[in-house]
Amino acid sequence: MNTHTAHIKTPLGIARLISNENGITEITVIDDASDAILTTQIPESLQNCAQQLREYFEGTRTAFQLQLAPKGTPFQQKVWTALNDIPFGKTYSYLELSKKLGDVKAIRAVAAANGKNPLWIVTPCHRVIGSDGSLTGYAGGLWRKKWLLEHESPVKQQSLF
Repeated sequence: MNTHTAHIKTPLGIARLISNENGITEITVIDDASDAILTTQIPESLQNCAQQLREYFEGTRTAFQLQLAPKGTPFQQKVWTALNDIPFGKTYSYLELSKKLGDVKAIRAVAAANGKNPLWIVTPCHRVIGSDGSLTGYAGGLWRKKWLLEHESPVKQQSLF
């Protein structure tokens, strides 16, 4: 299976985009930028993804229209599909997500599947928070989760200084 990879700069670090003939398989943020060289010529299969991510960060895109092909178990796929239903600017708790999936007792499994989401930002796992409103676990780092939620917030915080 042919795969294509690109590395693009975002306000939160270098993002690695990977696709195959079925669609986008992975979007991850790389903490160690020395692991990646920015792509000067983005493969055709990733150009739309790179453009939509740029628009998201510019504040002109609130939803993604991409052919996605993440690899995961059937349960993980079910959780990731449910994540895609969380609207821009909204959050769900892990408990709400578990209820939506039909099994409140599956909260730990839902949280684990959320943490394995291979499609950073596009499948919005950052929109899932603790029942008490806390920013619980995020594979990309809590500071990125906070940034993303503030970026999507309909009420922009004004600086006093």
